[in-house]
Order: sequence, then structure tokens, then C-alpha cells
Amino acid sequence: MNIAAESGAFADMMRLLEDLGRIGREPGGGVTRLLYSPSWQEAQRLLAGRMADAGLEVRYDRVGNLYGRLPGTRPDLPVVLTGSHVDTVRAGGDYDGAGGIAAGIAALSYLKRRFGMPVRTLEVVSFCEEEGSRFPLTYWGSGSIGGRYQIGDGIGIYDAEGVSLDEAMKAAGFGHGSQPDCRRRDIGDYVELHIEQGVVLEAAGRRIGVVESIVGQRRYGIAVTGNSNHAGTTPMSFRADALAGAADMIVRVEEMAKRAGNGAVATVGRIEALPNTPNVIPGEVRFSLDIRHTESWMLNEFSESAIETFQEIAAARKLQVKTDCWLKTEPVPMDSTLAGRIERLCMEAGLPYLRMVSGAGHDAQMMAAVSRAAMLFVPSRGGISHAKEEYTEPAHLAEGAAVLAACLHELAYTTGVDG
Repeated sequence: MNIAAESGAFADMMRLLEDLGRIGREPGGGVTRLLYSPSWQEAQRLLAGRMADAGLEVRYDRVGNLYGRLPGTRPDLPVVLTGSHVDTVRAGGDYDGAGGIAAGIAALSYLKRRFGMPVRTLEVVSFCEEEGSRFPLTYWGSGSIGGRYQIGDGIGIYDAEGVSLDEAMKAAGFGHGSQPDCRRRDIGDYVELHIEQGVVLEAAGRRIGVVESIVGQRRYGIAVTGNSNHAGTTPMSFRADALAGAADMIVRVEEMAKRAGNGAVATVGRIEALPNTPNVIPGEVRFSLDIRHTESWMLNEFSESAIETFQEIAAARKLQVKTDCWLKTEPVPMDSTLAGRIERLCMEAGLPYLRMVSGAGHDAQMMAAVSRAAMLFVPSRGGISHAKEEYTEPAHLAEGAAVLAACLHELAYTTGVDG
């Protein structure tokens, strides 16, 4: 397949991304589509229409994952799946998740027009959730497919407004027993295109990233408790200032990550001080902690050390600290055979590529539990993501979509279930 010649076939991909980018647009820029929100529902309806326009069979499952299906002539063979997630972080970019869905629809549309019906069934999926932006869980869509989550798990999980995931799901029209089960056991291969969300490809002058593995993560909710008191009448030596203690913890964990090196990262992205009044010593502080690494032992060791450090700081300052690890994912290798296939396709097309590790979590790590899984990255300008400035050149998206289509063609039209 001549990838350069075919990249023009994916011009409609950019139109779809532009249309998606209008849904959930914030006044100050960026896009917000939280799970089961009105903007999320509108985006899924738009995608369902585009899948139908591409000649695909459209369906939702019980949690709201959206599929477009191109049936194969051998329905007994495992399905080949592509896609990504439709939800966003708050005021996020136009390409994170959406780029992989749009590329998948474009690829299936192109393959159907040029080659007709595949041997193995091809599907594109818009996963209902990946980010964890509304509820304290991630990968609700792909995790439900792989069996990580059960439909009843949404009952005890709440957003910041006190709405349970189960309530939100049913209000959006999902979560009913009459709808198709989420669990899939018929998928043989999953291939996901995604923007890199980092600067590695751009800095190296490469056009495609061939992902070898995805980092593991630990996400914590940290609660530091001291004593609220008057800011003017309480001597410094008598204070139990929760905010000062939390600040010490945050600086220390940053220093620990810098010393650890070797790919370790630690981030505090959200903090709340109570009572949040200028003339009152904060009596409680809550903050998030995100830790990532490519090696399980290092991830565990660093996480345990960070929590121990927080406890030591709390004891020294006469504070209490509670930690809640609400996300625990292990590093996940991508399938070496599929990665090798993508690498070969890049070489045949003359596209400069780079084998790399993903520092962000992706649906592919959930899908690796039920099928062979692979990812390919396209560059992110300036390495910016999860922000309104997120951008990937149309030509780079088109090249990525063409490599994706070539990979799907080999898997579904020419090689059957073999590598």
C-alpha cells in the first residue's frame, strides 16, 4: 500500500475533528466532555452518525461504548478493533482520544471503499471514558470490555456534585439489562492511534511512534488534617498548619522524583485547602498525587517511599495524613508482533519512526488483557496536551491514519489470525 498516495483519502478525518471540537467548547478555549454529560452524549451521537455514513453497523453497549462494525466474511475469526476515547479532561484539547476515533472511522471507510468486505470483522470503537475527569476511576469503557469493571461498580462512585456513576449512566440512557453486555471475548487484535502528548517525536524529527510499553500508574487522594485557628493570635510554635505540611510533602515528592530519574515522574495536580479563608490557619488540605514509571518494582518502591515520607512530615508537624490509592495500574507491554508490523509498514512507506514508551495511560493497556494490543503515536506540537493549545499537524494525522489503515488491512484482509 502506498501510504503517501493514500493520505488524501483521510481529509474527512479533519472535518470530523473540527466538528467534534465544537462540542463542549469552553468560552476560554479547550474542550470539556465529561462522562455521560450532555456534551459527551452529543459527541457520541455525532460519531454514531459518521459511522453510519461510512457504511458501518452502529451499536452501543451497556455502559455507552459506541461501535461501528464492518462485518467479515469469516465471522468465526477474532475481531480486529481500533479506536480511542471520546471523553476529555476539563478544558482539554481537540485531539486527545478524538484523533484515534476519527482515524479509525476514516481507515474503515477507506478500506471498505477500496477492498470491500474484510475476511475478519473490523470495528472502530469510541470508548465512553478513559480520563477519570468526572469520577474517581479511569478506563470505565475499555475496562468494562476487558472485565476490570462490572456494571454494578458505578453504584458507589460519586462525582464532585454527589452524583453517582450509576445515576449518571442511567440518566444518559445506559446501564440497562436490555442493552448488550460490555464484556468482549471475540477480539483478537486492538490497534490504537493516538497523539503522543509529549515532545519526544517532534524533538527527534520522527513522524510515527511505535509504542513498546505503557507506564504503570498510582493515583492517590491525600488528606492532611491539622487545626484551624486564628491567623493573628496563634503563635507559630503552637500551629498545626495543614497547608504548610502539605506544601512540604509536595516539594519533597518532587525532589524524590528528580533524584530517582530513570523515567520516574510524580505530580500533584489538584489541591484544596479548608476553610480557604485568608485569616484562618488551614485545618485540612486535600491534594492528588500521580506517580508513574515503566517498571513495576520501581513504581511500587517509589510510591511506598512517598507515602512514608508524608507520614514522617505529618508526625513532625503534629498533623494527621490519610492516603487513598484509587488507581493502581501496572506497566503493560504492547504486543511485539504487532509493533514489528507497524515498524515494517513505516519503513516500507519511508516514514521516520521511533520505538518508544508511553508516559501516559491509554485504553490499549486495558485491551491488552483480552487481545493482542498495539499503539502508534503521531507528534504533538510542542509536546502540549490536556490543554487548549494541543495540536497535531493534519499531515501527521493523515500519515498516522494511513499506517493504521495499512495495518488493519493486513490483519483483516490478508493474514487472518496469524501474525
